Amino acid sequence: MRRREGRDRVIIHAAEPAPLAKVVAAQHPDTELLTCNSYEALPGMLKAARPDVVFSIRFAGSPAFPSKELLGPYGPNWIAVGGSGIDHLGTWDSTRITVTNSAGVAADMMAEFVMSAMLHFTHDIRGLEADRNSRAWPARVMSSVRDKHLLIIGLGRTGQALARLAQAFGMAVTGVRANPGPTEAVDDVQAPTTLPQLWGIADYIAVCAPLLPSTRSLVNEASFAAMKPGAFLADVSRGGIVVESALAQALQSGRLAGAALDVFETEPLPPDSLLWDFENVLITPHCSSVFHDWELATIKMFSENLARWREDKPLLNVVDPGRGY
Repeated sequence: MRRREGRDRVIIHAAEPAPLAKVVAAQHPDTELLTCNSYEALPGMLKAARPDVVFSIRFAGSPAFPSKELLGPYGPNWIAVGGSGIDHLGTWDSTRITVTNSAGVAADMMAEFVMSAMLHFTHDIRGLEADRNSRAWPARVMSSVRDKHLLIIGLGRTGQALARLAQAFGMAVTGVRANPGPTEAVDDVQAPTTLPQLWGIADYIAVCAPLLPSTRSLVNEASFAAMKPGAFLADVSRGGIVVESALAQALQSGRLAGAALDVFETEPLPPDSLLWDFENVLITPHCSSVFHDWELATIKMFSENLARWREDKPLLNVVDPGRGY
């Protein structure tokens, strides 16, 4: 990818783009900055402005996202995704368009989310609250995550951050990644083809992988049938990796002791979803990566990458369309 000659033109596409544009303007005052706060207005702005770069946050779901126009003839040379997932873009020609993501910005927050969910279930926080609300004082023996086995599906930034936390809590950690290799804080790294043998050893399973053709429906009926009875599942990836109908069956049968779900096949989760009915399921609105000033952290990452782009240096976090990450 080569920059066009002349003044750089950048579109900041977000629900509230003005504060983000100020950050970029402070570091790049000679850049022409435009802002767009809707999906509907972006195609027209692309055609009129012919930008060099678009920074875009998926802020109103995936189905209506204007990916066709963004990747079309009026689109930019470089699309900077203000999140880690890029499945909402579809496919693109990497000889014409470079796509980067913001992987790593929310990794620690998402790892905290999964760790807190595991502690929530292990320490029976719901039961403790019920005792407190009924003013009961039953004898209790607390459980620990120490020496329990955590299986992490996807050892990207989030999976690695989770592994470090789990190691600090004294857990055994097995990780699965497309290209297995030694990874900090992970005791054993395996290829996805070994998953049928790994489901049954895990006390906790964390899904941190991107949504790809190879990961869609990865956690399915056969997966749940092979899991250790009483295991817990946490999903902070993308809806579509875990088959929700199979998950509901595993919860209904008691095979799965609980689940923490931050992503779903359809978002918002429909009111008639069976998952709402289970008391041992934590349901959150795709917020595990949303923390105070996360957009500020993301735009700062983009602004630093923009400096590299303007100096014709290799960009950070370039997504390989063949791999999907």
